[in-house]
Amino acid sequence: MKAFLMFKDRDFDLQRKLPSNEQALTQDLELNTLFNAMALGDEFLFEVAKKAVLSGLNNDLDTILYRQNILKDCLKNPSVVRDIYDIAVGAIGSEKKAYFFSYFSKYPGAILSRSIEVLQMFVGMLKKLRNIADEHADKFESEGFISFFAMLKRELGNEYFVTIHNHLRELKFRDGVLISAELGKGNKGINYILRKSQDKKQNWLERIFAKKPPVYTFNLHPRDESGFRALSELKDRGINLVANALAQSTDHILSFFSMLRTELAFYVGCLNLHEQLAQMKEPMSFPLPVASTERRHSFTDLYDVCLALTMKQKIVGNDVNADNKDLVIITGANQGGKSTFLRSIGLSQLMMQCGMFAPAQSFSSNVCDGLFTHYKREEDTTMKSGKLDEELSRMSDIVDKITSNSMVLFNESFAATNEREGSEIARQIVSALLENRLKVFFVTHLYKFAHGFLGKKMENGAIFLRAERQTDGGRTFKLIEGEPLQTSYGEDLYNRIFGTDD
Repeated sequence: MKAFLMFKDRDFDLQRKLPSNEQALTQDLELNTLFNAMALGDEFLFEVAKKAVLSGLNNDLDTILYRQNILKDCLKNPSVVRDIYDIAVGAIGSEKKAYFFSYFSKYPGAILSRSIEVLQMFVGMLKKLRNIADEHADKFESEGFISFFAMLKRELGNEYFVTIHNHLRELKFRDGVLISAELGKGNKGINYILRKSQDKKQNWLERIFAKKPPVYTFNLHPRDESGFRALSELKDRGINLVANALAQSTDHILSFFSMLRTELAFYVGCLNLHEQLAQMKEPMSFPLPVASTERRHSFTDLYDVCLALTMKQKIVGNDVNADNKDLVIITGANQGGKSTFLRSIGLSQLMMQCGMFAPAQSFSSNVCDGLFTHYKREEDTTMKSGKLDEELSRMSDIVDKITSNSMVLFNESFAATNEREGSEIARQIVSALLENRLKVFFVTHLYKFAHGFLGKKMENGAIFLRAERQTDGGRTFKLIEGEPLQTSYGEDLYNRIFGTDD
């Protein structure tokens, strides 16, 4: 049995390696805030959220849309999805308890006893899943859930449960164990085979007065420890194969519950996040992804989901149409929302590519083959390198890993030197990235660099955004289209902090 709720044709690999720049993405985009909101204190949900979001950069269009449709079903039927998840969690937890108390699991008898106990518990959980499929399957419309419920109905029919019940009843050996064996060299027993007991349908009178077949018996003295041990070993040899087979059966069902828990954990995390954002009345929508070879980036009311989760209130969103653009340059007033906007770009891209909803009224973007961030860092406390050295070293590492159709987010990069040198470094690096068909978002105060791309002919043009400033120096935290200005209005901050004195 397979769940196939993350991919159409394969399981979700929780051990898959994350991108090599995982640490930079997590730090620069504050991803742990997102993961914590999805997990709500559950370590397993946190781990699945982290793996699903960061590995989403490898997903194709079909996988993204496949998960989106499943998530839409989850949002329409949250209680049903949580019930299925709780069943999987309960099954795994019960199996662990049974394993913990099975101290003698190396012996076939103990293995068989534990396997019977676990399988009986699993059967109860499987019946619950089947009941959910019977009661709620018609409420789900996605390909993933339709296939999942169809599998449950197909694999978990009444005949299946009757067969399991009969097998488990026989394996308890209430009438003793029937074993055949042969004599080998030195009269040692070989070829031990567990035999099925004859199923005689007799009433109690027939069982009492029926003629018994001739048998040979022997009795052990109550204190004959060696005899009991020999008899136990004889029984273990006979039931060894069936004990191993039953253990493999329980492992198979356990693996199904484990994968079901893992794959549903992603959607439960999405439900947790959706509920928190809905309480803040933040807009959410399912994005429209397009192929990586296209250039699409347009949205309305896009906001920084991590800032909203941190402040626990509605955040100012932005409307931008950067379709058919390779370069977006963001300038403007200090503390005007530029870095927050840049973070919202990275977060929404990751959320879209892992199959989640987007933190926006509407959102559309091309799929990226990779996402990289180049943000300011604190100065090296070991004094082994200067700030510019460190920035260029990180840029070199990014260049070694990027591919065409990737996205790079720059935040105040190359400002550790003077205006002329910083602008020239930024210009050359960005020009090389654009020539190799990468999408670039660049927040900067380097006027010469930003102004240098005005009117520059490129295969896909550039769009210039500016943090809006009111006439009184107030910040709206909105970005508007506008040419770069030579000032970042640092005087506003000076006056606010130190005050004005005639």
